[in-house]
Amino acid sequence: MTSPRIMTMFPGQGSQRPGMASWVRNYRIAMDLFERAESILGMPLLKLCTEGTVSELRSTDVAQPAIVTTSLALAAVRRARGIRIDAVAGHSLGEFTALAVSGVLDEESTLNLVRTRGELMAGASQRSDGAMSAIIGLTSDRVDALCACVVSGNVSVANYNQPTQTVVSGDVKAVAKCEDLAYAAGATKVVRLKVSGAFHSVLMADISEELAVAIAKCDMKAPEIPLLSAVTADYASDPARIRSLACEQLMAPVRWVETINRAVADGYSEMLELGPGNVLTGFARRIAPQVTSTSVAVL
Repeated sequence: MTSPRIMTMFPGQGSQRPGMASWVRNYRIAMDLFERAESILGMPLLKLCTEGTVSELRSTDVAQPAIVTTSLALAAVRRARGIRIDAVAGHSLGEFTALAVSGVLDEESTLNLVRTRGELMAGASQRSDGAMSAIIGLTSDRVDALCACVVSGNVSVANYNQPTQTVVSGDVKAVAKCEDLAYAAGATKVVRLKVSGAFHSVLMADISEELAVAIAKCDMKAPEIPLLSAVTADYASDPARIRSLACEQLMAPVRWVETINRAVADGYSEMLELGPGNVLTGFARRIAPQVTSTSVAVL
């Protein structure tokens, strides 16, 4: 019998939670990874990921390296057990985990880049009055149209998460107007996200050049396993193109519905989420209920 092809998914910011790496002390390979990450970044990542509070983990500059390190540790343990990873995709921040696991970036470059990204995004959030909101119960096309109806301020789709769950991002007042329009259009629920800024929107433009400089310093190789980009919902194999996508994704929407559908169309019959939480597993089950979707958050 042919083994199923598995698409491994890596989550983004918002998946962090207290005790998310409480299991690492049981695995030497995971402890070694955390120790290297602490040495590279000068952050108490093990303590943060095992004892950190919701408040301590919420900050963007802390959450991003914490999530990526935890996800990398999960992937390292599975590989040490001889469990293959057939292909990878990441949601927003998770794309950088995917770059490391696929062999595009080495561990040190990944961690340094994620720390820089988190710090830049945290700074941009403090300088701008931005917000994000999940609109539930409307198609993504309808949400796109509602964003276009907001003529004062900037608001656009940030995440195409599920067929009827779409996240918008932009100026606080423009997001609020879009929320009102969504309710009037029949949205079943609108949830203002507990994030520090308007990610995947033009409000991140002021840090794009700084991030591009950091990315340019990283040596990127061709992926060793198929890498699906959630910026394009297509495979990326050329290092120059991958470098460009890593810059673009700061402001580009996350095309997660298209990404999962592409993986299913290409024969991946299992979706496996590696990282804290199970948000991507829930998305995958709603996007492609015909395939098996599971999460590994604790070992």
